[in-house]
Amino acid sequence: MTRQTFDPFAAHLDRDRALAILRDAVHGADDGELFFERSQSESLVFDDGRLRNSSFMAGQGFGLRAVRGEVSGYAHSTEISEPALRRAAETARLAVGQGGATLAQASAMRPVNLYPAIDPAEGISVARRIALLREIDDFARALDPRVVQVTVSMGSSVQEVAILRPEGGLATDTRPMTRLSVTVIVENNDRRESGNAGGGGRHALDQLMAPDHWQGLVHEALRIALVNLRSVPAPAGVMDVVLGPGWPGILLHEAVGHGLEGDFNRKKASAFAGLMGQRVAAPGVTVVDDGTIEGRRGSINIDDEGTPPARNVLIEDGILTGYMQDRQNARLMGVAPTGNGRRESFAHVPMPRMTNTYMPGGDADPSAILADLKDGIYATGFGGGQVDITNGKFVFSCTEAYRVKNGIVGDPIRGATLIGDGATALQQVRAIGNDMALDPGIGNCGKQGQWVPVGVGQPTLMIGGLTVGGSAT
Repeated sequence: MTRQTFDPFAAHLDRDRALAILRDAVHGADDGELFFERSQSESLVFDDGRLRNSSFMAGQGFGLRAVRGEVSGYAHSTEISEPALRRAAETARLAVGQGGATLAQASAMRPVNLYPAIDPAEGISVARRIALLREIDDFARALDPRVVQVTVSMGSSVQEVAILRPEGGLATDTRPMTRLSVTVIVENNDRRESGNAGGGGRHALDQLMAPDHWQGLVHEALRIALVNLRSVPAPAGVMDVVLGPGWPGILLHEAVGHGLEGDFNRKKASAFAGLMGQRVAAPGVTVVDDGTIEGRRGSINIDDEGTPPARNVLIEDGILTGYMQDRQNARLMGVAPTGNGRRESFAHVPMPRMTNTYMPGGDADPSAILADLKDGIYATGFGGGQVDITNGKFVFSCTEAYRVKNGIVGDPIRGATLIGDGATALQQVRAIGNDMALDPGIGNCGKQGQWVPVGVGQPTLMIGGLTVGGSAT
């Protein structure tokens, strides 16, 4: 069932009055907007054979922003009313001061249609969801006697936004989101290891509840756990690394993607600052941020400033061709916004953020890439990582990786970390597979205390000369 469009002007706020207040707030400023939001989320966690946690949250509010140069005045409230809006306008004006006539840029507010306008959990009772989590738990335990613990989490949310701009345009978007995650712990001879698999996207929850979907997640989580059960200590040293397709693109996202966001480059805080038009990666390497992929976790029908999303090529055949921009940084850098102005909620200011960031495939056979790896590791799963945006240096932990010698994939390894910097890693890409894949829909991105959903992806890659941290020699 299609959800009724969120209308912040339906009850206690007149649209014309709101527009007049907004225009007064941005008088003399360069830009600004009024961002309304209504959201709700639900989650269930089934752990160790019983329902461990159940939560439901709902909220609404608005944020009003006035922008002048590099300064933003921002105020927000959970009360959508004219008095609250007037107080917010007064606060926002304090930061931008007085000026001449407002020259706000006209916006191309033409939302696309990448996902259904629904509450993804509508019509699916909590009892039915709990019964499914119990069924998943039973299914996982029955697969292998070494399974000692199962954790299943399910969540859904819907975020409805309305963006009013000073020139009078209004854009709305209803953003559903779902996720399902399975963690399996196995034990053998007093040794315990775990495996995790999950997925989701902007679609109805029942899509994740289909047996062919969740059973696949259980089998994958169990497979990873059993692989880790026979793992040996990771080697240490500088060596070539082959990264698998899909989720390993999180390394690209962190080590390269953040460095291609407009604000870091405008402030000269990125390793890629000042390199537009120059070679920053090996030939054949292309990096794209695309918010227009249907149903994907990082996709948006319109960004949080009212700009439509786009397929933005950031690096093309090794040459830096663009940055991701919100409206403020685009104006200050003299370029067009790219549809990457995103915020966590009405209580946060927008900033340049990634959507779905990936490396398109090349023409190499993945098996041939592995066969060419003489002495290194093959990493197919990643956990947490840390990145310094100013120099691109990263440290990532592998959740599934294998030792490779003379093209032969050997023992799985544990405790492996990959250490390097994004700019150098891009230059050291030696082979690009023809198997590009996007992640299953599990990515979240943090920046300056804000979290937004994102997607990542890549083909099989060989990168030369990464430092591998481990315990074996």
